[in-house]
Amino acid sequence: MYDYFLPPGLKNFFDSIFEPPTQFLTMARDYLDRVGLAAGHGINLNNYFGFFSYLPGPFQAVVNSLLAGILILGILQIVKVILRLYFAIKAGIFQWI
Repeated sequence: MYDYFLPPGLKNFFDSIFEPPTQFLTMARDYLDRVGLAAGHGINLNNYFGFFSYLPGPFQAVVNSLLAGILILGILQIVKVILRLYFAIKAGIFQWI
């Protein structure tokens, strides 16, 4: 970009300073691109819960409801932990002031 007024020695010096962080960020971006491709496929739950398909329809509905309830309770528990952490940090900051 600034090749027309930088001497080659100074340009090489700047390149030697900024090349390692640039390479690290490039490698991180490439890794995250690959992770996004793998995560985009999702998880096939039939591989883990396929044995419930042998149950009759009403029992499958009960199992689905139980799993959905457990998932909702887990999400609420995570929200509760995050809110407690927020209020603890807020109280700690008020004590410092």
